[in-house]
Amino acid sequence: MLLADLVHASHEVRATRSRKAKVAALATALAKAAPDEVETATSYLSGALRQRRTGLGWRSLQKLPEPAEEPSLTVGEVHETFEALAAVAGAGSQGRRTELADGLFGRATRDEQHYLAGLVSGELRQGALDGLMLEAVAVASGLPAAAVRRASMFAGSTPPVAAAALTGGLEALDAFTLRPGRPVRPMLASSATTVEEAIAKAAPDGGEVAVDSKLDGIRVQLHKHSGEVHVYTRSLDEITDRVPEVVQAVEALPAHTLVLDGEAIALTPDGRARPFQETGARTASRLDVDTLRRDVPLTTYVFDLLHVDGDDLVDAPGHERFARLTEVLPPDLVVPRTVTADPAEARRLFDEVVAAGHEGVVVKSLEVPYEAGRRGAGWVKVKPRHTLDLVVLAVEWGSGRRQGWLSNIHLGARDPEGGFVMLGKTFKGMTDEMLEWQTKRFLDLETSRERHVVHVRPEQVVEIAFDGIQTSTRYPGGMALRFARVLRYRDDKTADEADTVDTVRALR
Repeated sequence: MLLADLVHASHEVRATRSRKAKVAALATALAKAAPDEVETATSYLSGALRQRRTGLGWRSLQKLPEPAEEPSLTVGEVHETFEALAAVAGAGSQGRRTELADGLFGRATRDEQHYLAGLVSGELRQGALDGLMLEAVAVASGLPAAAVRRASMFAGSTPPVAAAALTGGLEALDAFTLRPGRPVRPMLASSATTVEEAIAKAAPDGGEVAVDSKLDGIRVQLHKHSGEVHVYTRSLDEITDRVPEVVQAVEALPAHTLVLDGEAIALTPDGRARPFQETGARTASRLDVDTLRRDVPLTTYVFDLLHVDGDDLVDAPGHERFARLTEVLPPDLVVPRTVTADPAEARRLFDEVVAAGHEGVVVKSLEVPYEAGRRGAGWVKVKPRHTLDLVVLAVEWGSGRRQGWLSNIHLGARDPEGGFVMLGKTFKGMTDEMLEWQTKRFLDLETSRERHVVHVRPEQVVEIAFDGIQTSTRYPGGMALRFARVLRYRDDKTADEADTVDTVRALR
């Protein structure tokens, strides 16, 4: 398969706002891939390389060789070159990296060079988000979309599912099941502004719901199997060696095999949540774990049970999973939860949780299965203030006391059709420590500069509090956030999980 086929599909996807047309273009391209090219083609059509790092930055892409006249690069050749780039290390690495990059880009046409540069920089904004790719896999393979989504839930990513669907059919997809030791995509919560609204969404028939405390910690997925415990983050990265007390809490449980969904959080001695940055820094660091554990100990809370000793519960209704959870775990490991149909009772619980320094509550249906990777009405979160998870698009150099630091951040909401819609700027709520951190972070993500503005790859998610949405002709979405201020940076979320512009419009 020629790289040019993917470039053509990318142009088609970017040129239309029709979801159906995007899926058709992606499916047509996928169908052309050879069996050993499907995973790479799926990644590239999603706008991502398969390698985590290549050693190439935006500066190295500013001076490219003269482009080729005709397309000749295959998808396999491109992947092999990026694999070689990722493996470069040691003395002479810069020269070898330059040699490989020049060889690759020198064989690419101008359009292919632009496409490859977008893959490397993360700037390939073509609108092929994961949901569209899963639909395209279903169309290209002729398999039911529900079967593709379910396999993706258990696989944790789309490329291997695409390869299975296009080469092995439904039987290959059925091979993706819940496997202790392999993380699954987590179930997500939609939002509501009031507890009453959340209950109406989760239980439209007026029945009972579970009201869980929403703790301000790090989402963790806990796997116990074959005498070992593994801990994964929301983004499915393994952090087992960083959280020994979480591991020990699961090791002590009598069950031999478990898959649990929960939260790890740093608490003060009186049980209040410590600042999220402390929990985040603790779970992000691999250095001197023993000292960090002593200074910032983590408490584990579990709110869902997906598997216990050979019994898969993903498809079981919430009330069954929650009941089994209380049988398997001691009370101190289970998240505070109350089952009620009374909005007044739920509101009282919400007020108590917020007063204790936590985020709010999650109202959960007792009937829905564990819908991994989906954000539906089965789980609905309620917070005491308006907040959005947005993506930083650019940053401005500060002045005065903030001279030398990157300060004012440009905020974007995700467009479901591709790209991001800017909603304003803010420098409110930033501490000196945050300014120092974000200056380094955003320089690492830099793609270009325009006077005092540093444009960055749209990867960093930030949680923003605001007082409302106002009409604005200054920004392309026709609206802006009022009194936006930074609450925290969300390293546990990817840009694909940021709030959409449709969510913002619904708040107006």
